[in-house]
Amino acid sequence: MALEIKLGQKLGQSLVMTPQLQQAIKLLQLGRLEYLEVLAQELEKNPVLEDARNESSESISQESPQVTEAASELPSELNQVAADKDFSNDIPYEDLSHLYSSHPGSGSGSGDLPSLEATLGEEIGLTEHLFWQLNTSELDQADREIAGRIIGNLDGDGYLRVNWQELVGFLGCAESQAEKVLSHLQTFEPVGVFARSISECLLIQLEHRGQRQSLAAEIVSKHLSKVENKQYQSVAKAERVSIEEVYDAIRSIRELEPRPARDFVDEQPIFITPDVYVRLVEGETVVTLNENGLPKLRLNKDYEGMLASMGSKKGADASYLKENVKAASWLIKSIQQRHQTIFKVTESIFTFQRDFLDQGVSALKPLVLREIAEEVGMHESTISRVTTNKYVHTAQGVFELKYFFSSSLKGGEGEVSSESVKNIIKNLVGTENPKKPLSDQAIVNLLKEEGVKVARRTVAKYRESLGILSSSKRKKVF
Repeated sequence: MALEIKLGQKLGQSLVMTPQLQQAIKLLQLGRLEYLEVLAQELEKNPVLEDARNESSESISQESPQVTEAASELPSELNQVAADKDFSNDIPYEDLSHLYSSHPGSGSGSGDLPSLEATLGEEIGLTEHLFWQLNTSELDQADREIAGRIIGNLDGDGYLRVNWQELVGFLGCAESQAEKVLSHLQTFEPVGVFARSISECLLIQLEHRGQRQSLAAEIVSKHLSKVENKQYQSVAKAERVSIEEVYDAIRSIRELEPRPARDFVDEQPIFITPDVYVRLVEGETVVTLNENGLPKLRLNKDYEGMLASMGSKKGADASYLKENVKAASWLIKSIQQRHQTIFKVTESIFTFQRDFLDQGVSALKPLVLREIAEEVGMHESTISRVTTNKYVHTAQGVFELKYFFSSSLKGGEGEVSSESVKNIIKNLVGTENPKKPLSDQAIVNLLKEEGVKVARRTVAKYRESLGILSSSKRKKVF
């Protein structure tokens, strides 16, 4: 059989990801911080774009009138330019003011937002606190350099969890010198820092209390795993003491701090800025987008004049301006499309989850991406992008939009949300008798009384996802 090359035509359909479509998808899936960063980059690299919030922005021509047109309107001259074969002239620009009107934070005096004082607190970091103590210590310069490097290897809980031998090699000193410096650092406040294990942390605190030779110290050194599993009789037998003495020692241990750096924060918390506000106004659900802090992009009118004066001239300057106008137009369209999509999806979500707004987590209904996709006429992947890293402010708190999607379980009056079941489990454990904690099977039985049918393994899975220990580890013997 001979091989030959043939030239033929084939008719078919395929989805082409144009740069404009890629840009729209990228903007849609970005969280607020990343979105702001992208807009800042676009403003910096595209001279045709400007931020309408800055009415005193510099102009190319000092005699040009101040721009007052809305960002969504293309100047007439540019509409003519857009008719060029290199441009798409069917870009719809819509008035989106209804998406933002009267939302909290727009100067309406709403009390929904956190107070200014809540954002002004400044806490001393652990590293700063330790270096302050180091600078007032009696260590010589060489030991201080070693101590500074050791401080730099602490984790957020105040532990030195790195491999000690590797750290000594990095310090470039004898192990005996490193141990001497470490022993000195372990006298710093908060008591228990620079420990290499939980037992060492507790022993440092016991030594600080003058209990280094106590039964509590022996238990910490030898029997922590038995204490964790409530094997108190085994501890008493191993130490040849009474069970009451073991109880007294464990009470002392419970007074210690397993995370000595708990009250210190080296990194300032980042407060979540919601993308959407959802409120109940006279029984009606009101959805508004949060535009605070977002730039309002528009086309610079000075470049409009420059482009109009060029007419039909060809050249690098005209080509450069046309390309930037095209890019700016598509960016503005993509931004508007992003806002509209977030608004529509959020509105649809709270059509389903209306009861959550006044009743809380217990009123959450089972919801999947497909239901919202069908409601708004979009693909499930689009709904997934919209709800990722987007946050909504409600009377119940601030939640990621994905929070409102959950699987369903059979209930007495239909189906219930898995998040609602988790909330019930959390409340049951929170009100249980600590000396007789509820087993997973007991929780199953209580849920059944509430009309919720769930398997024991499902309860165990939900309990673990909530960070709740098993009943044997929650039990308090004394």
